[in-house]
Amino acid sequence: MRHFDKIKASDLFVRALENENVEYVFGVPGEENLDFLESLRNSKIKLVLTRHEQGAGFMAATYGRLTGKTGVCLATLGPGATNLVTAAAYAQLGAMPMLMITGQKPITKSKQGRFQIVDIVAMMQPITKLAHQIVAPSTIPGLVREAFRLAEEERPGAVHLELPEDIAAFDAEDVDLFEVNEIRRPDCDKQALNSAVQMIHDAKHPLLLVGAGSNRKKIIHALRLFVDKTGIPFFNTQMGKGVISGFHPQYIGTAALSEGDYLHCAIDRADLIINAGHDVVEKPPFFMEQGAQKVIHVNFKSAEVDEVYFPQLELIGDVASTFERLSALCEPSDAHDFSYFDKIREEVIGHIEDGSDDPRFPISPQRLVADVRKAVPENGIIALDNGMYKIWFARNYRAYEPDTILLDNALATMGAGLPSAMMAAMLHPDRSVMAICGDGGFMMNSQEMETAVRLNLNLVVLVLRDDSYGMIRWKQAVQELPDWGLEFGNPDFVAYAKSYGASGHRVESAESFQPLLESCFEAGGVHLIEAPIDYSENKRVLIDQLQRLTCTI
Repeated sequence: MRHFDKIKASDLFVRALENENVEYVFGVPGEENLDFLESLRNSKIKLVLTRHEQGAGFMAATYGRLTGKTGVCLATLGPGATNLVTAAAYAQLGAMPMLMITGQKPITKSKQGRFQIVDIVAMMQPITKLAHQIVAPSTIPGLVREAFRLAEEERPGAVHLELPEDIAAFDAEDVDLFEVNEIRRPDCDKQALNSAVQMIHDAKHPLLLVGAGSNRKKIIHALRLFVDKTGIPFFNTQMGKGVISGFHPQYIGTAALSEGDYLHCAIDRADLIINAGHDVVEKPPFFMEQGAQKVIHVNFKSAEVDEVYFPQLELIGDVASTFERLSALCEPSDAHDFSYFDKIREEVIGHIEDGSDDPRFPISPQRLVADVRKAVPENGIIALDNGMYKIWFARNYRAYEPDTILLDNALATMGAGLPSAMMAAMLHPDRSVMAICGDGGFMMNSQEMETAVRLNLNLVVLVLRDDSYGMIRWKQAVQELPDWGLEFGNPDFVAYAKSYGASGHRVESAESFQPLLESCFEAGGVHLIEAPIDYSENKRVLIDQLQRLTCTI
């Protein structure tokens, strides 16, 4: 019988993380994590200390989003753990694999009563795929392996393990760890596949929708092959941007609004929509009605029952394999007529270019998006916080490559833009990376500027200043309510950046913005650019103009 040496449970936990090839742990440790922290000190895993647990969670989630591997974050009990809740929901709704490790008071005995004790496991259960307290060192290898398996299994998401202070310090057997195996997903049903081929062949105006679930490396190549083979035009959701290039000749736009946008004219005309990677957490890009267009649902799992989404055919299985098989079986059909979609594409591109050289100052959203697109290289990455500008970037910013525009159209939380960009800059130090934040969202996690400087990142942070919660003011105006209750003051952002050791800049005219942005990318280091923005035409361009569109082009 094999004899196992004794090690500390926290050492066994860290060994299990190493077995999963964890590179970083992001977090704010507390006294209940000290054994784990000591074990981490002797590990090859790097600790990234942040200034708030929410920033750590956003960074871990974005690591999962960009790599497909589980990002790991750490917090103590009580307030440390509760500060991870928003990041947990962000990862869970956004399908980003993330493991949260939190501490807890001793569970075998305690002399502190209920001090700082909250039932974190119960709190995390509704917003994670797994939430579990470790009660014995012997369970650590299995629980860690299961947590990573669930986090990365389609649909990916957040998991949580609580490591109490006394359990972390206990002795454990230095056991063999579970082998990490790559999982192959099953192929879709052959009969369903043949039915899909027939539906695609017979359709007159087929259209491909690229959703959030399509943003996986293998799927990206399969979708491009399908579009190139069939010539079928495509549009994408906000979180599907860049899966296929926005400059592809079959691209007709992004569904930035739920309804009533230019793109919805094409959706209304389509008689068949092939829906790749539909994810119900995103606002619906179209609403199904009985007797309207048919829908083929292509995904890892069947469609959830929904009164506005009831596909007539479902191709369930590995999405990449499904589209590879569709490409092999489908040929361009004489029945297909894409002339109307070509006209929509011209309208969309024209709308994107409209106002791109607007000289007004404060800068207009159209000019801002156009200048960012000119300044950012094809493989450069922009990470958007949440605000009015997100709609403008979703509609007008065309991405060349996947994961080059990071936005959140699931939880749609403010405060995630800066930490997300920091993670992208850590993973891609040789690429131009930029956080785009409103003044409201930036101030929710602006303290992570210190973390960015300490990590020697190459990062540009654009803060769009309108001294208010601009998106809610827009909604207020759309509903014809009084303009009230949404304005605030701001610090001197240039001085604020410099106080952290970053470089601070202020845009003084519309024409000066693009050269300034390019010079910041070239200089390297952490830069903050404050840019006043003019949202006065939001209602006219996003609502009034669209209501006049009759889809009769």
